Amino acid sequence: MNSENNFHPKKLSILKIFLVSAVAIVGVICVAQMKSPCSSSGKSCALTLASAKSNETPVKTNEKQEVKLPQMIDLGAKKCIPCKMMAPILEELEKEYDGILIIKFIDVWLSENAEEAKKYKIETIPTQIFFDKDGKELWRHEGFISKEDILKQWKSLGYDFQELKKNSKGTETDKNSKIKTGNT
Repeated sequence: MNSENNFHPKKLSILKIFLVSAVAIVGVICVAQMKSPCSSSGKSCALTLASAKSNETPVKTNEKQEVKLPQMIDLGAKKCIPCKMMAPILEELEKEYDGILIIKFIDVWLSENAEEAKKYKIETIPTQIFFDKDGKELWRHEGFISKEDILKQWKSLGYDFQELKKNSKGTETDKNSKIKTGNT
């Protein structure tokens, strides 16, 4: 028997398992060292366990609302590229529709908010979830969505916030003009 060909099938199998394991470990280390777990396309970010660690302070959410209003919750992260693109849109919606629509942002990469991702069964960020005034989920979207598309979706669900905003401003204007002219 030739001594150069002494590889037993059992030894060869162990060697293959060792090499595959080593390659897998190197792959995991490389992925963990990536600067941003978000795709550069700006569409969405994969939610990973490693991404839940951060030193930022958690965003507090109010579980009890005195006034029942429809709400949109955006589950994302402050360091995620498409989530960063959503931030000014959420701020605009919050300011423009204050008192008509509740807008919440939850940073699910914060360890304090990790349970929220589980609660809402989030797989990709950002994810926007629309709720009616009673808290019933109406619709959800994964990835970036424009302000116009958000308002169109709400309208398709029976909520025309632009019209409600006009009506509420018109009521305030009428009240103010009556006060100014002295008419009651």
